[in-house]
Amino acid sequence: MTASPSRPWLVLVGLALGMCVTNGFARFAYGLLLPAMRSELGWTYAQAGWLNTANAIGYIIGAVLTMGLITRVAPSRLFGFGMITTTAALLATGLHEALWWQTLWRVAAGVFGAMSFSTSGALAAQLFRDDARRNALAIALLFGFGGGLGIVLAGAALPLMLDRLGPASWAWGWIVIGLACVTFLPLSLWSARQLHAPVQKTTDPRPLPTRAMLAEYAGYASFGLGYIVYMTFLSAWMTAQNAGAGLIAAVWIMLGLCQSVSPFVWRPVFARFASGLPLAMILGCIAAGSALPVLVPNAPGLILSAVVFGLSVFMAPGAVTTFVRHNLPLQGWGPAISRFTVVFAISQTIGPFAAGWLGDRSGDIGDGLLAAAAALALGACLAALQRPLPPG
Repeated sequence: MTASPSRPWLVLVGLALGMCVTNGFARFAYGLLLPAMRSELGWTYAQAGWLNTANAIGYIIGAVLTMGLITRVAPSRLFGFGMITTTAALLATGLHEALWWQTLWRVAAGVFGAMSFSTSGALAAQLFRDDARRNALAIALLFGFGGGLGIVLAGAALPLMLDRLGPASWAWGWIVIGLACVTFLPLSLWSARQLHAPVQKTTDPRPLPTRAMLAEYAGYASFGLGYIVYMTFLSAWMTAQNAGAGLIAAVWIMLGLCQSVSPFVWRPVFARFASGLPLAMILGCIAAGSALPVLVPNAPGLILSAVVFGLSVFMAPGAVTTFVRHNLPLQGWGPAISRFTVVFAISQTIGPFAAGWLGDRSGDIGDGLLAAAAALALGACLAALQRPLPPG
């Protein structure tokens, strides 16, 4: 076991900037650009949803690759490689409008983003190893502040840019996002190098207790299925309701700010419970936030939705990471987090395309949001059944 870095909080900031790139930009900024791209390129909701499904397929490939590589390559190297290649994929997305080109780079962003995403949790879990409360806070900040910062930056810039320059400027949105990622690279790569996690060549000969964790897996699968629908189609729903650029920007900024402060809301829960209760509570909140835009389709309802959803959504990976840390030995953290990421990645391939198809069929993308809320509510019930794992 290696010593903790001398500046752990600065290291955490660098890891969080990586989460900003792989989650806030690579996965969720597309939801802000989707209405303009759909308008300019003549896509259906299903075609628009397909691009986030393609990104999710890339996440499956990347998560599986990471599961195999993490026993041969240091997590810090996988994190750094994923950061550089994800940045390149985002820049390339703005260079051509063809659907096949967009699909190619959405898949690539998923593959490479999964490498950084999967390893960032394992890296952050090595900070403050002797202080459970600080460790829980660090993990929560990684997912909350990192992803939330990306949403704030994208939400503050993209809707107003599109409103000023017109929908045809969507390609410049991807370029701007890619350039922002370039500025984050130095600190993120430095942070990964400070955590000299050993390659996990020797692990417990016993397999991971998969059957004992089925309820947690099921809850996390429903998270992947449901949350991505909101992040994909929220702006499209608001545009269909004739919301202005200012309101769209305000909702996304609120969403990102709430995601950034969410670790402080959930920190006591993470530190206290080793069961599936934290994930169940989080999924219940995400379900409520997903349904609110349709049930209360006005400015107050949208802001409230952003608050409820934002305070919860990025805490689901934190809940799973903390569950793994509470219940498994150090050698099992990387493989277990990678396996949860695979479950998550598979389930999120279904949500965007299915919700888009439902929206095309009914003529109302709000139906997709409600279906996602129902899936999340079911997942909350399943996760509540997860019990702490027995010692050993």
